[in-house]
Amino acid sequence: MKNKSIFLSVKDHSVSGEVFELIENKDYGFLETAPQPALDELPKYYESEDYISHTDSKRNIFEKVYHLVRVFSLKKKLNLINSFKSEEKRLLDIGCGTGDFLKYAQENGWSVSGIEPNSEARKIANKKTNKAVLNANELLSFEKNSFDIITLWHVLEHLPDLEDQISHFNTLLKPNGKLVIAVPNYKSYDAKHYKAYWAAYDVPRHLWHFNRDSISKLVKRQSFCVEKVKPMWFDAFYVSLLSEKYRSGTMNLIKGFWIGLLSNIKAISSKEASSLIYVIGKR
Repeated sequence: MKNKSIFLSVKDHSVSGEVFELIENKDYGFLETAPQPALDELPKYYESEDYISHTDSKRNIFEKVYHLVRVFSLKKKLNLINSFKSEEKRLLDIGCGTGDFLKYAQENGWSVSGIEPNSEARKIANKKTNKAVLNANELLSFEKNSFDIITLWHVLEHLPDLEDQISHFNTLLKPNGKLVIAVPNYKSYDAKHYKAYWAAYDVPRHLWHFNRDSISKLVKRQSFCVEKVKPMWFDAFYVSLLSEKYRSGTMNLIKGFWIGLLSNIKAISSKEASSLIYVIGKR
């Protein structure tokens, strides 16, 4: 494999139990999941009641905490997109899940559209947003220069054909529009601590695994540039708790919280938070 080498072997802890390789792409700096399932096989790896972004369930403490944190996160996300100059306040959210962010933005003056491939999650989202959510195939139905903001909250890592996808986002954005991408950061302290048990690898649903340099290189090739990088502090706690479950079989709340806290403390100086938000503009 020219300019590629094996970085780590990781198990799918949540669905299949299969083991995948993480291959380092030295041209970009990101990691690739190998082998990547064929497009028609990918849906079976999402068939789990524990796939939390596709459900509004609150069955246990973990899910209840997730939803409480999500309320806070929605406000932070809205504040971020409100900070950009937007003529028409037209928002497209890719991989919108059950539609909470779209609903919140819609209630606060944004004209919203969403893309969600999962049919059950899409039904829930459409009830919340007055049918603003389409399936993945309908992304091509939007006209050029349609949106002020396009957001991908922990979605880019799921998408095949990375460069084609980002090129199309460039087409859909207005000249002064912003692309907002949030992804896990495999250079974070919690990733290094948990190694193969790091929950944010989430193979094979996550096809790619990014760091700061890889995102910058990727978007630069599609006439974008990274303008700002912001941490997602809560992600370190969520990921660490889940990683503890994968490693030990039980959700060690104290240890998971401690590793999440330690990761955030180290990220203050290193800038390598567990997850990062990239604000990206056209060059």
